[in-house]
Amino acid sequence: MRKLACASALALLVAGPALATGLEIEIAGEGANGTVTVELFDDVAPQHVERITTLAEEGAYDGVYFHRVIEGFMAQTGDVEFGKEGQDMRMAGRGGSDYPDLPAEFSDEDFDRGVIGMARSQNPDSANSQFFIMFAPAPHLNGQYTVVGRVTDGMDVVDAIKRGEGSNGAVIGAPDRMVSVTVTE
Repeated sequence: MRKLACASALALLVAGPALATGLEIEIAGEGANGTVTVELFDDVAPQHVERITTLAEEGAYDGVYFHRVIEGFMAQTGDVEFGKEGQDMRMAGRGGSDYPDLPAEFSDEDFDRGVIGMARSQNPDSANSQFFIMFAPAPHLNGQYTVVGRVTDGMDVVDAIKRGEGSNGAVIGAPDRMVSVTVTE
């Protein structure tokens, strides 16, 4: 019995878990209209990548707005609790999924243009469903937030996302949204 269990564990270790390698995000709105292709870093942040792919497969991200968009910095989305059409957009950015928050998976990946990071509160172990896409490098985020991936195609679509106003980047009126988020192998 012990040899069988060890052999099964070794087979899993050698093969590794079957994780998704990317996302296709269809974005629409007043600013951006098109598809963004994302490579996910399951070797860098396996728990966060697993969370994003689970929520995408469940359809939780479909229809979620980019609620916080700061020129020259980033576009934030992924509030599956408060960030959808018909919900109180004043609450957008405060919610998450029904799953528990994740422990930080900080790495030496830099927050460069096109990098995707997990949003969180001041508590490093509070990331849940929200993420952001970088418009420009932000070295002050390096080692402070979990990097989960990078845009490989469609940065022109990201660049067109409707910008917010003020220091917090709150989007006024109808924000652009993720129409659909599909997991790719």
